[in-house]
Amino acid sequence: MRGFRNLVSLTYAQKLSLIAAVPLIAAVAAIALVVAYQARATAEREIQALEHRLIEAKQDELRNYVTQARNGFAYIYGRAAPDDAEAKALVTQILSAMIYGKDGFFFVYDYDGTNLVSPRQTAFINRNWEGLTDSDGTPVVDEFIRLARQGAGWHSFMWQKPSTGEEAEMIAYVVGLQDWRWVVGTGVFIDDITATVANARAEVEARVRRTFLYIGGIVLAAVLIVFASGMLLNIRERRLADAKLKELTQRVFDAQEEERGRVARELHDGISQLLVGVRYALDNARRRLSRGDDTGAQAPLEKGIDNLGTAITEVRRISRDLRPGVLDDLGLGPALKALTDDFRERTGVETEFSTVVFRNRLDQDSKIALYRIAQEALTNIERHSGATCVTIDLRGHKKGATMRITDDGCGLRREPGRISTGIGLRNMQERIEQLDGTLRILSSRGGGTVIEVSLPLSRMLAPQENATPKRKTGA
Repeated sequence: MRGFRNLVSLTYAQKLSLIAAVPLIAAVAAIALVVAYQARATAEREIQALEHRLIEAKQDELRNYVTQARNGFAYIYGRAAPDDAEAKALVTQILSAMIYGKDGFFFVYDYDGTNLVSPRQTAFINRNWEGLTDSDGTPVVDEFIRLARQGAGWHSFMWQKPSTGEEAEMIAYVVGLQDWRWVVGTGVFIDDITATVANARAEVEARVRRTFLYIGGIVLAAVLIVFASGMLLNIRERRLADAKLKELTQRVFDAQEEERGRVARELHDGISQLLVGVRYALDNARRRLSRGDDTGAQAPLEKGIDNLGTAITEVRRISRDLRPGVLDDLGLGPALKALTDDFRERTGVETEFSTVVFRNRLDQDSKIALYRIAQEALTNIERHSGATCVTIDLRGHKKGATMRITDDGCGLRREPGRISTGIGLRNMQERIEQLDGTLRILSSRGGGTVIEVSLPLSRMLAPQENATPKRKTGA
């Protein structure tokens, strides 16, 4: 559980490196296993082929030995009767003398299992060994007799080496002398073949281990490179993110200061002046009333009341600009309609707002974003464009919702290779990016600017069946 919590608490760079390294390690591990399996399988086939060739060579050697031995006493066996004891003794002497190497010898058993010749292990002579088995339970003498009765054959079994006394695997070749009911044969130990095969397998395992080490080294180097690249990328991205965050923070501060400055100017130039005029009118009326001039006090009082009404209107306008209540009460369509009407009355610029009823409603964040973008656009048009006609169109469609703001002003100021954008346009862009939408700023053919804002369908709410037409109008 603690390990899982540590895994979850990894940093972004560590998680990125882990995501990149795990598939790499898994792929290389799979490749290494496949390579090792193929290498072992190929080597095993080669080793088995080598073992088979070596054993065939031993078998050919044994067959030659037996053929030579039989040729050596063939003149005796061919002329002797089945019960010729003298001929049998002579052949027994000949075979007893045929020893070769450190462990090579000829042996003879009769079909009853009695040993007649065993020059390297004389304790076997004249004893019956019928039913003899080796340490693995493999029949020895009985199998010799069976093969001899068939004519000839090879047999593998475990036997004690005369030179060392240790048990080793032996391959024997026997032939049958049917007239005398004898088994004549010789054997050769193949522990050298076993050792050769074992060495070959050990060499294969060593090669496989070296291959694994090489692959492991390559994987380790690759993981380190991925980790280092991820760390460098993370450091670079973090620095860029920090720089962007600082820039964004500064822009937020600038926007706040600009908004505060605008509100301060409006309060100072509008509300403050009107309230000063109200105070002056009331003070003038008070002085006239103190002198008993009731008729003369009427005009200052009426002027003060008018100025106070204008101040109340200005306060409502400023409050509406900061947070329009109609947006919350009636929706985006009526709020934009009120915004354009106020803009037309305040600036004298011909302004038209149009929309259509669409079933899906926008969520609250989208309404606020579209309203603020329209508000910012009208502010820029008023300050910079010199336009005489402005249109705002809001429509819903199968992909979401789109708002177009068009004016016939001087257009955006262009610099070589790009369109210059101020903090207002950047604020529009950032607002719409937060909602996964798009913002396009174009120059119209006849002059002026087109601002097109699109929001995806994911920002639309499900239609309300009992909603009033007014609430559905313009989302």
